Amino acid sequence: MTGTPALDLSADAVDLLRALVDIPSESRSEGLIADAVEHALAEYDHLDVVRDGHTIVARTHLGHPERVVVGGHLDTVPANQNLPSRLVSVDGEERVYGLGACDMKGGVAVSLRLAAALSAPTRDVTWIYYEAEEIDSRFNGLRRLADERPELLAGQFAVLMEPSNAVVEAGCQGTMRVDVRTTGTRAHSARPWMGHNAIHDAGEVLRRLSAYEPREVEIDGLVYREGLNAVGIRGGVAGNVIPDECVVSVNYRFAPNRSAVKGEVHLREVFAGFDVSVVDAVDGALPGLSHPAAQAFVAAVGGTPSPKFGWTDVARFSALGVPAVNFGTGNPSLAHHQDEYVPVADLVRVEAGLRAWLTS
Repeated sequence: MTGTPALDLSADAVDLLRALVDIPSESRSEGLIADAVEHALAEYDHLDVVRDGHTIVARTHLGHPERVVVGGHLDTVPANQNLPSRLVSVDGEERVYGLGACDMKGGVAVSLRLAAALSAPTRDVTWIYYEAEEIDSRFNGLRRLADERPELLAGQFAVLMEPSNAVVEAGCQGTMRVDVRTTGTRAHSARPWMGHNAIHDAGEVLRRLSAYEPREVEIDGLVYREGLNAVGIRGGVAGNVIPDECVVSVNYRFAPNRSAVKGEVHLREVFAGFDVSVVDAVDGALPGLSHPAAQAFVAAVGGTPSPKFGWTDVARFSALGVPAVNFGTGNPSLAHHQDEYVPVADLVRVEAGLRAWLTS
């Protein structure tokens, strides 16, 4: 694809979504789609458009006492023979298939249509389309804005258009990865009594994981289910050597009322007697459904909120003191699947809910 693709923000949501899906935008290669979004939004006089890297921010300045933020990421995971987009009817349900359709170009299509159409919303709106959400957080465009230009994220409430089955998913759980390491002594496997097998010692680590009972925590009427699981194991030297090291990689998903610091303390208790090192860790975000802005949002979009079990960028807004929720198109369990899709009905429902909120 050469040149900047043209996006018609007045087009039908299905057509706009398909146009977005058909612009390749794997993480760290979002230049083309960022160009297209920037050029399309620049056509609207009611928006002040700012570009930072491959992240686009478009703001109204109407003088309203309340400002809200609506965000979505432009990048996708690598392609898996799932381009170009397709419109398919399955058992009477119209669906748009294609890379990133669910995660999260469906939400981006809806928000772009609204950014263009709502020249006089009842709240000032900051629309954000950011880069590199699907990879290491040091590349994340929203993180960069939070660190370097936090004024662009200012608001009383934020909506991340992550896939959520067109209902509000509040807050998000924190996540942490640790390496639990066992050590032994190398020896020839013909003389195992001369050494100590570190892989055998890892059996105790796995036993503790199997016996672990994760918490279920209720916050604002939502029940968050934690999880502690081995996600990798490595060790061994050669086929005739008793190994002197084994490492079990463990992922901990923890409720948002527990910080990463406290989560680390907890894991060191669980694996007492073993060498534990933290690989990465991020706090979650409290649901904040008691906040008036959140209550107004839920009332406008309807449905019964549910907890977000995965980690999303709502945590970045929470860290800035801005309550935030997830509200987008598609089933989050389909994210990153080869056959990910968005029901057309989700596009209609999410757009109607956001429009009602921003015009009420």
